[in-house]
Amino acid sequence: MTHVAVVTIAHGRHEHLAAQHRSLARATHRPDHYLAVAMDDPGIVVADDDGLVREVVGIGRGPGGRLPLAAARNLGVRTAIDAGADVVVLLDVDCLAGAGLVASYADVVTARPGRIWSGPVTYLPPPPPGGYPDDPADLAGWDDPHPARPSPAPGELLESDDPDLFWSLSFAVDPATWGRLGGFCEDYAGYGGEDTDLGRTAVASGIGLGWVGGARAYHQHHPVSSPPVEHLDDILRNGRLFHERWGAWPMTGWLEEFERRGLVRREGGHWIRETPTRTTEETTP
Repeated sequence: MTHVAVVTIAHGRHEHLAAQHRSLARATHRPDHYLAVAMDDPGIVVADDDGLVREVVGIGRGPGGRLPLAAARNLGVRTAIDAGADVVVLLDVDCLAGAGLVASYADVVTARPGRIWSGPVTYLPPPPPGGYPDDPADLAGWDDPHPARPSPAPGELLESDDPDLFWSLSFAVDPATWGRLGGFCEDYAGYGGEDTDLGRTAVASGIGLGWVGGARAYHQHHPVSSPPVEHLDDILRNGRLFHERWGAWPMTGWLEEFERRGLVRREGGHWIRETPTRTTEETTP
């Protein structure tokens, strides 16, 4: 019998985590192991929802006080595999699982291992007064997958070797493939770049990507800034690391918008933070 683990990482987002837990507990196929990696967040605790227990492991902050997104995902996968998982699903804490997500990932990873399989993700509007439905079957009425990624219909599979299409919001893998991949590069810390790096690493290692239409997820609404100015320093740091590893900068859409706002500039093939011009009043003693 296939042992399926679902891993999520979180810092805050406690209500979103609880809603994800409910969606997994009410799915057509529950995970055998549900694991949350708490990043510098002692408020995330072991919980039980309708018999589905959420285990919790903790990890501290990374260099410079940054959240260790890459290292946290690696810890979660390693813990799940050590506990006997045959299929590991990584699901962003903001994502609700569609009714067939766990079952679809279990089926495709078991039948066609050796790839990283992802499912379509719908970005939900703000919740209605009563909140999003607790029954994941009712989420199908909200289905509207993000247009920037493949979105096969339920029952369909797509394969691709385009590394830039990979997202870490929702994907699944078998232990042998994860071992070949080596996990996320833990030199990344803070926001941005680590998932695009994983896609490049996979394709460079001969590991293909794929999309499974039945593994649908629904990203809960929360306020965001576009571009994410609060993550500018992380994006520059991680972008430079990505360039060192792959010879190109990721997240160029955001960087170009930062440039339009006068926050960064291009210099010598790199992006650097723009130093604000000091006024006469500021420089006068």
